[in-house]
Amino acid sequence: MSCVLADQFTISDQQWMAAALKLAELGQGHVEPNPMVGCLLVKNEVEVGRGYHQHFGGPHAEVLALRSCESPSGSTAYVTLEPCCHYGKTPPCVNALIQAKVQRVVVAMLDPFGEVNGRGVKQLRDSGVVVEIGLMESEAHELNRPYIKRIETGMPWVIAKWAMSLDGKIATATGDSQWISNDQSREMVHELRGRMDAIMVGINTVLVDDPRLTARPAGPRTATRIVLDSRAQLPLTSKLVQSLEQAPVLVAVSKNANPSRCQALRNAGCEVWQSDVADPAEGLVRLLKYLGSRTMTNVWVEGGARLFGHLNDLRLIDEVHCFIAPGLIGGLESLSPIAGTGIATMSEHQRFDHIQVTRLGDDIYVRGRISR
Repeated sequence: MSCVLADQFTISDQQWMAAALKLAELGQGHVEPNPMVGCLLVKNEVEVGRGYHQHFGGPHAEVLALRSCESPSGSTAYVTLEPCCHYGKTPPCVNALIQAKVQRVVVAMLDPFGEVNGRGVKQLRDSGVVVEIGLMESEAHELNRPYIKRIETGMPWVIAKWAMSLDGKIATATGDSQWISNDQSREMVHELRGRMDAIMVGINTVLVDDPRLTARPAGPRTATRIVLDSRAQLPLTSKLVQSLEQAPVLVAVSKNANPSRCQALRNAGCEVWQSDVADPAEGLVRLLKYLGSRTMTNVWVEGGARLFGHLNDLRLIDEVHCFIAPGLIGGLESLSPIAGTGIATMSEHQRFDHIQVTRLGDDIYVRGRISR
């Protein structure tokens, strides 16, 4: 599929596409497993329609933009992702654009989804619509990296979150960690939880902290709470099990987990996913593949250090959210965020891009995505 080079687009084209990308962001946390998409309709350098994909199962960005426009005929549509050409939850957007007699469609990037990839553009061109591809492609790709990863690898986007002291400790030597971060940081964590498909922790975190792992107040999504629990130790009296009416719980156990314990968890209302391989690393990969098959796009991981270590050693972490509190814990036995094997030389360390640093009261909130 040929693309128009970025320098062939006008400054005006870039401004309209930038606005469409900003519009698309409004769907974050609402549209998954679909991608975020924004669309602007422009005629004679005047915006005449706009829309963004607002929630899964609802109308797509192009359809909403057309609905908001009195006369779309002859307009240019700036779309952040290739318009769909298949029947899913909604009819094809390509058909709507053709029927509305849109003259030109500027697409930021092709949709990697197999039923669309290149076909939407071809159908538009075959109907006489001028289509140009590649304007702000890297920005569009960045916007939907979680969606793209799931489509291309079958696994969700993995986001690691931890709170630590200024000397890099997530708990004291006795395991006490409540609370390292301040109220504002914890409010941000709850807001982010409310956008996730799943929240994952290791069993040690549950046994020490007995967390509920819900978003308070509730967000646009209700995350499945996942516990990596090789021996099916999750207590039936835990807050996770006792709050099943608020959100589902999935317990990931090993091939050799006690069958009676697994059944007790099922009887309590938990889903039990059992690995069919002995190797824990391979089991973790298969679990993520399973979550991807259930169209989970974003998985939020809250530790502990062993789980982060496994994910880091396997290069499975895609994004990090770190809350740094201005205090010191100290102690050789105090926990650091990431255990595991780690790296042997600094040349192996993973670098971040799209880094953002925010002040939350006295805490410093740092987020970034692993460079691939």
